[in-house]
Amino acid sequence: MAEDRKKRILVVEDDQPVQEMIRVLLERVGYETILASDVATAVQVLREKSLPDVLLLDLMLPDIDGFELLRQIRAKSAFDQLPIIIVSALADPDHIRKGLELGADRYVTKPGIVHNLIKTVQDVLRNGRRK
Repeated sequence: MAEDRKKRILVVEDDQPVQEMIRVLLERVGYETILASDVATAVQVLREKSLPDVLLLDLMLPDIDGFELLRQIRAKSAFDQLPIIIVSALADPDHIRKGLELGADRYVTKPGIVHNLIKTVQDVLRNGRRK
């Protein structure tokens, strides 16, 4: 049954310790994680037949910034139903506003990751994309 399948979360994060912390947090509550340290790997995962259930996106990536990847994803109708949560150390209101305007569904700042990430992922999986 499809409901019995673990929810798959694509984590696009180039900082290995942060990536590992997110992986552990998500897997501890039963999610399957797919890890991408750069945009090229993330794009490869997104081209697969089965999309992840949620995309966690860092903004400061080595090849292009997360805002540009977000813009590219939201430009393609194939990803209309894919919830995207920005997970970033950039916590000022202008970055948050820009991320949400470009199509992110939520924005979690890294200092609050342990307390807010799982709750935010569960909320997006339960309620879907931001309207």
